[in-house]
Amino acid sequence: MSYPITIKPFGAQAVIIEWPDKVEEAILEDILQFDKYLQSKYTDEEQWENIPAYNSLTLIKREGDINFGKFKRTLKEWYSEKRQQAPVTRYQWKLPVCYDQEFAPDLKEVAKLLNKSEREIIDLHTGSIYTVFGIGFLPGFMYLGGLPETLITARKDSPRLKVAKGSVGLAGQQTGIYPQDSPGGWNIIGKCPIPIFNLNHDDPCFVNVGDKIAFYEISRGAYDLHKIEAEVGIFKLEKKELNA
Repeated sequence: MSYPITIKPFGAQAVIIEWPDKVEEAILEDILQFDKYLQSKYTDEEQWENIPAYNSLTLIKREGDINFGKFKRTLKEWYSEKRQQAPVTRYQWKLPVCYDQEFAPDLKEVAKLLNKSEREIIDLHTGSIYTVFGIGFLPGFMYLGGLPETLITARKDSPRLKVAKGSVGLAGQQTGIYPQDSPGGWNIIGKCPIPIFNLNHDDPCFVNVGDKIAFYEISRGAYDLHKIEAEVGIFKLEKKELNA
């Protein structure tokens, strides 16, 4: 399936290709398929950086400016000739979260705002499987779609100056994990002991756009254990291939 796309300059060395302004997995799948097609034929990693997210694909040329008019016509031709690719390999990852009060400063407030118990908030959060629609803001910050409507919560009116690394938050129709200490305005309801972004690894961020995330609850003791296991490199992430 093809969609109406628009192509805009994004500085001298980049363009952004936009799909319909909707958050839909079918659109994300088309973006990932086109990205895979471009990388296999036209935009090798040495010369280009491709960044898919939500309803867009940004192409950044590593050296030299882009002749936008010519490149725009070429991109439309490439999208028209796009062949059906084999499904992009995607994974579902299981990540532990501790929802103890120490790590969940906004859990009580969120429960009150949504007229639910804290237990219900945790069960709803762990009962859904989320799609990684984008990675950004911070290296490794996942924007996860698929939040139950009953958990939709507005961002905090006053952002915190510091949100701790690993904090799990809610904002609007999304949930996510802060990959490092940072200012932030999301409602913090738990904490994950597993680093999402680590520069010491060959692949600093193990998650990709299009992957799925499932959270499961752990105790405070299990949090401490998994944090140590992750630091020494022996924690085994649970994952399964979605296209298998």
